[in-house]
Amino acid sequence: MAPVADLPSSPSIPVAESNLQPFFILHKASPRKPAAKTRRKIDLSPRIADGSTEEHIDNLRFETFKFLWSNTESVIKDVLKNLNVNVFDEIDKWVHASFDAIRACKAIDSASSTRPYPILDNASIAVPGASRQIFTGLLFTKNMEFVDDILTFSDLGEHLKSRGCYVANFSSLDFSAKNGVGGCLKTLLRQFLMVDIDAPEMSILASWYADKGNNENPLVLIIEDVERCYGPVLNDFIIMLREWVIKIPIILILGVATTVDSLRSTLTSNGFLYLSVCEFTLGTPAERMDAVIEAVLLKRCQRFSVGKQVSTFLRNYFLRHDGTLTLFLRALKIAMVQHVCAAPFLRCTFRKLVDEDIDDNSILLTETFLKQARDIPSFQRYCRRSANSANWANGLSDMKRLRKLWSSTVMCLYEVGKYRRTTLLDLYCEALEPGPDNSSPPDDMQLPKHNTMSLHNHDSIGCPKKEGYVVWAIQRVRDLPVVELCKLLNRWEMLTRGITEIHEKVKELHSMTTLEANHPKLDQTETPRRQAARNKVNEKTDKVTVNEKVATFLQCIVGEYIQPIESIPFNEIVFFDDAEKLQTALIGDPRRRIQVDLLESNKFLKCSCCSKNSGMPVPSMHNTSIMYSLAQEHGDLINLHEWYHSFKSIVTGTRVQVHKPKKRLKLSPSPSPKKQKDSNEQNKNRSDADIQAEFCRAVIELQMTGLLRMPSKRRPDYVQRVAFGL
Repeated sequence: MAPVADLPSSPSIPVAESNLQPFFILHKASPRKPAAKTRRKIDLSPRIADGSTEEHIDNLRFETFKFLWSNTESVIKDVLKNLNVNVFDEIDKWVHASFDAIRACKAIDSASSTRPYPILDNASIAVPGASRQIFTGLLFTKNMEFVDDILTFSDLGEHLKSRGCYVANFSSLDFSAKNGVGGCLKTLLRQFLMVDIDAPEMSILASWYADKGNNENPLVLIIEDVERCYGPVLNDFIIMLREWVIKIPIILILGVATTVDSLRSTLTSNGFLYLSVCEFTLGTPAERMDAVIEAVLLKRCQRFSVGKQVSTFLRNYFLRHDGTLTLFLRALKIAMVQHVCAAPFLRCTFRKLVDEDIDDNSILLTETFLKQARDIPSFQRYCRRSANSANWANGLSDMKRLRKLWSSTVMCLYEVGKYRRTTLLDLYCEALEPGPDNSSPPDDMQLPKHNTMSLHNHDSIGCPKKEGYVVWAIQRVRDLPVVELCKLLNRWEMLTRGITEIHEKVKELHSMTTLEANHPKLDQTETPRRQAARNKVNEKTDKVTVNEKVATFLQCIVGEYIQPIESIPFNEIVFFDDAEKLQTALIGDPRRRIQVDLLESNKFLKCSCCSKNSGMPVPSMHNTSIMYSLAQEHGDLINLHEWYHSFKSIVTGTRVQVHKPKKRLKLSPSPSPKKQKDSNEQNKNRSDADIQAEFCRAVIELQMTGLLRMPSKRRPDYVQRVAFGL
């Protein structure tokens, strides 16, 4: 125990001062004596219970959001990766073919492996581009913002590594004027050799690659955003790689967002001639968006989805930012946060119930959950008699069934919309709010059944809004050739697997259409003229009959299953449709947030002394909060002298406050006379210089936050308020 007693206590003071917490910065607590510890513990016991409840709710929100978003994020990554897998396979085949072409030039011995420009024989020179050019693949991403391509190039690198390639990823920051060619070479050696080298040289990489076991696979360099690279550095780097193109079979993959002309403008004419270019193209941003919408909002829509207003806001947000998918996913993530924070316990329990198979043993609902569920309008309509576990289980089953039918019908409409390049996000927004022009078109808007007019004009200028998308889709099905109709029904059959209400009828129509497409036609050259005309009329009648059946089926499933989301049980738990809250969370309102924090600082500090005064300024509050609370009593201009004296009266405890009724005074115990006397003496002993310094500091803080404008020469005794109201 002696060494412990000899430890000095002084080092603990600077540690405590350096580890300042927000409570000690924003709150000036009066010193308390040890004698008051027992009483303080009794007063704060309810607060501790409330704090633990709030902490439990916060943990519940975090766990629910973490579970929902982690699953959604993994699905999005898998979808985007599968969307590019065909292009990645083509790049992999090209890389190995280029590597075989380089290795076919000449075998390099270990003695000449560390020298550039190897001497080639006639057979090596005969190989086209073997000694003069670097095999380069241009990957066109078609994105306005590079942030969408980060995950794509990362997946490409992992894909090539799994096929036995050595891969090094470069960003545009590596090819800056500050780093130079030396910095690029250092990054290259670090990724291949896994060590940092102070004096990087290409001969080091050549020696490493010449070792036995390393020279059997190609070396791939992926430059993610070539348009943002510094041109001279990139050009010199390519010239340096060309000197070692035979001994080190390096293959370049350059990410290009626009066209090949941008690469020509970045490099010099000689530098561009050193590249043997092969082009690859990724999917468009609209195709990636359709894949994400299908996977997140249609196939996995039982846990979380968005309503009409939020989906329209997300679509406009996506188009306003030039089709940047990353920003769309960020907005979707924030929407999920806002949805979970509204009723965390309800959404957490609902998430668990959705993941489970509903039976009598798995669904055991607590009273708290049922009490919150009774306030849901759709639950009240669905369970009018009694709100018990059985009704909840039936409603949950109906919700799953209706959502699957709704999603399958939307996907069937989307397959028809591909004939005029309709995006799935636009169709999703329209399907959320079916009207008379969408779900069940009236008689005067329906086109004639046997109308054979062409729809090419509608394809070029778009379908008129008064007719609606569904009317256009039905007429398009009527006009499809039998072969195209058979392909459409084949895709419908794949989409509706597992949904008996739709799948069986689609199979029947598909078999009927296949039989019609394979029906042998009579040779009109060997039949009489009257018989040939009769066969032509019969063939046209059969085609109209098959197409009309498919169109009628499409109209029936749209009218039956595309219903408003308000008709789905428990839609308030699944759908988030508060676009105003989402917009505030995305764009933000910092000035309003600062005002609320200053006026309601006790909610964050959670101290008993400030919360008991119901928002009235007290000496223990932070000076800036006191100043801004007093500023609410003034108009556009605030007199500095009056403001200072009001501030001084509060911090010294001499301001006259309105007394509460005697009945309420009896409920709250008054502080001990000795404790009140010590606090008053401490406030009175403060000098005017200290109070003025605190006043000036608070005024400057209000000015820095944009809530106040400092005095001018015209009115030096007044400050002007900038922000009014909340």
